[in-house]
Amino acid sequence: MTALGLLTPGHSAEDDYPRIEQLLGSDIRVDTAHTGIGEDTSRADTPGGTDSAERLAEGVAALRLAGVEAVVWASTSGSFGHGWEGAQEQVRTLARLAGMPASSTSFAFVHAAGEMGVRRVAVGATYPPDVAELFARFLRAGGLEVTGVRSSGAGTAAEAATWEEEDLLTLARAADTADAEAVVLPDTALRTAAHLPLLEKALSKPVLTASQVTVWEGLRLADRRVNAPSLGTLFTREPRVQA
Repeated sequence: MTALGLLTPGHSAEDDYPRIEQLLGSDIRVDTAHTGIGEDTSRADTPGGTDSAERLAEGVAALRLAGVEAVVWASTSGSFGHGWEGAQEQVRTLARLAGMPASSTSFAFVHAAGEMGVRRVAVGATYPPDVAELFARFLRAGGLEVTGVRSSGAGTAAEAATWEEEDLLTLARAADTADAEAVVLPDTALRTAAHLPLLEKALSKPVLTASQVTVWEGLRLADRRVNAPSLGTLFTREPRVQA
C-alpha cells in the first residue's frame, strides 16, 4: 500500500481526490487534511491566506498519523504567488514540518510537463488576469514556454467548484493555441478528474489539471509508477524519479 498525503485549503472540489484514488487501484491511498482557508478568493496575494507555515502545520500532524509517505500542498495559487524561490522555501518548510518528501501543485505542473517532454503550454485559468499571469510567470521560471493565458476571472473557489463539463471545455478550448503541446487548467477548485478523457479528445492534446497533477506528484515523490489512462495522457507514462 502506498499512502499519499494532500494538504487542501478548504473543501472545494475535494471529491476529485477519492475519485482519482478509485481509478488508481486498491493499493494506493490518498489521504487529505485541511488547512484554514482564510478569505475565499482565487487570488494568490490575499492577506491572511492559506499558505503560511502555521496553516500548513495544521494538517501535517493528521497526515503523519495516517502513515503517508509523501505530502503535497494541494493549492496552486497558494504556492505560485510566492514566485519560484518562495515556493521552493515553502516546500522545504513543509518537508521539515512533515518529516517526509514534500511538494506543491505548482511544482507538480512543471514536473508533469517535463515528464511528458512538453515545453510549450497554454494556460486556462479561473483566476483574475493578474493572478493568471503570476502563474504563467511561475511556469516560465520552471523552463516552460507559455503560448497563451486565458483568464475567466472567477472570483472565488466556491464559484469555480460549481463549473461543469461544458464550462471546462469552453475554458480549455479558449485557452488552447496551435503551438501549445498541452493545455494547463491550474485551479484546484475545479472538478476535472471525470472529464480528462473528454478534454483531451476535444483538444487532441494532453490536458493537465490541478487534482490530476497533485496526485501524480505525490506518486512521483513516493516512487510509484501507475498506468491509469482514464486520468489522461500523464498517467499513460511511467514517471521518472526526479531529484
